[in-house]
Amino acid sequence: MLSHLSILRDGSERFPHRAMFKIPSEESTSNGIPRWETITYKQFYEDVELCARYWAQKLASIPSRSVVGLWIGGFTYADVLHIYGISRAGYVPQLFSLRLPNPVVIYELLAKAKASALVCDSVTSGFIDGNCHVPVLQAPSFSEIDFSALFSESSPVLPVCDPSDLAFIFHTSGSTSGSPKLVPCNYRWLDAVARKANQTAVPKDSNRQDVTTWLGSMCHIGQTVLLVCLMQYGSCIIQPKRIPCSTEELVDMIKFGDLNRLWQFATFFSVHLKAARKDPNLLSLLVNLDEVTTTGLALSREDEAFAYESGIKLKNIFGSTECGGTTFQSIGGNDPATRHLLRPLLGMSYAFFPIASDTDEHQSTARLFEFVVLSDSGDCPDVSLRQSDGHFHTGDLFQEVGSGSYIFAGRDDDWIKTENSLRCDTKSIEDNARAMCGVLISECIAVGTGRPHPALFVETDSGLDETKLKKEIFRKIRHFHSRRYIHESIVSPKMILIVPKGTLPRTASKGNIRRKAVEELYKSRLDELYASVN
Repeated sequence: MLSHLSILRDGSERFPHRAMFKIPSEESTSNGIPRWETITYKQFYEDVELCARYWAQKLASIPSRSVVGLWIGGFTYADVLHIYGISRAGYVPQLFSLRLPNPVVIYELLAKAKASALVCDSVTSGFIDGNCHVPVLQAPSFSEIDFSALFSESSPVLPVCDPSDLAFIFHTSGSTSGSPKLVPCNYRWLDAVARKANQTAVPKDSNRQDVTTWLGSMCHIGQTVLLVCLMQYGSCIIQPKRIPCSTEELVDMIKFGDLNRLWQFATFFSVHLKAARKDPNLLSLLVNLDEVTTTGLALSREDEAFAYESGIKLKNIFGSTECGGTTFQSIGGNDPATRHLLRPLLGMSYAFFPIASDTDEHQSTARLFEFVVLSDSGDCPDVSLRQSDGHFHTGDLFQEVGSGSYIFAGRDDDWIKTENSLRCDTKSIEDNARAMCGVLISECIAVGTGRPHPALFVETDSGLDETKLKKEIFRKIRHFHSRRYIHESIVSPKMILIVPKGTLPRTASKGNIRRKAVEELYKSRLDELYASVN
């Protein structure tokens, strides 16, 4: 059975001297060329072993297989070591990121997971108060650990894990009723997502080591799965100084860091495509990459067409927090008729359940299907996340345009994906606004697909001054948003847009406000708004 730890051990033996990570250095060469510190597979393995000894000492009073929360950024090499080290020490990491700013939510999620301790970094420890019901430990920087005291210690014995045993606990990237849901991941699930790497992560040139980019926080499933997949093929992950990286830094990583295979959220890659339209040298660098794999949101039709027509070797992968990042990918290749079409990965148990189409939104007679992960599939999420039929319903809709070939057709619920592909429940925002604001609001809708966080359009016939009205609405909804992830919160009165009653576009039959149409109609206004607040 494959796991993150077995794959790491195997990689340290097969590729001991290959670069596992390239970490940006603060120092450049004498001629200004950026530098990266290289961490080999062997060094990473040995560092994890040392980190495991450290945490085995610190957590000695806590029984093996207990859940230990980690509230850390997830963007540094030290963060990876703490996650892998705690796992190697025999505990189950429950991962939180900086995007949960309210410690009360953290405490509730720790209680739901029956966690026995919480590990914080230098940033998150400042949020902790006396209400935390479990011991809180500080995650030291790697340089602060006294390794001399650890060399005499033997590595902790790794318990034999059953496929049903927990490996990690993540959380949905959107909140329901003011709190994310637990996403327990067992070793059966981890084995399944690792095995799908043979369809997504195999190097294009067996004689050349793949160097790809750090995707996001290790506290989210996307980066965790990517690392597990890449380690199997001796690939290297180069880290930018910030995520998303600037186009200038991407160029440096290609020219001086040997980046040859880009993995990036589609929203971030579109920024580089925009720059490439005006910069032939940048476009040439992107074209010469072995592959560009985007995930999260789909690229816009314009960006996708430009990338393919320019010769960029583009792939797109669909996924979710619950199933991992590799459940569905574009066919790719050179055939303009089929390269953008999608197909499910092989070896799992998937199905497409027909649903009734919305004739107000779809003028064709093409049938819509929901992509469903069946209960017997290795990557089917925990039973707590499945529906009453025992299967996991993704909510992603597709049209079948050929045998086994599909195009994405949106979602069947009220969730949107924000800029970094995290989910946001718009219905809960709208329901709260209606409940709290009464006569101030005639109707409202939350939008923000591909944006850093949502905005709220409010229809009203109130006679209040617009500025005062925005402030009053924000005051009434503020408590609700204080418990939500930053990416799913109305962060200020500026993010409330006032329009006259009855002016937002609606469906013809039911009179429902059409979210996508609002985003398209007010695109310029939204562009200006987000530019002014970011």
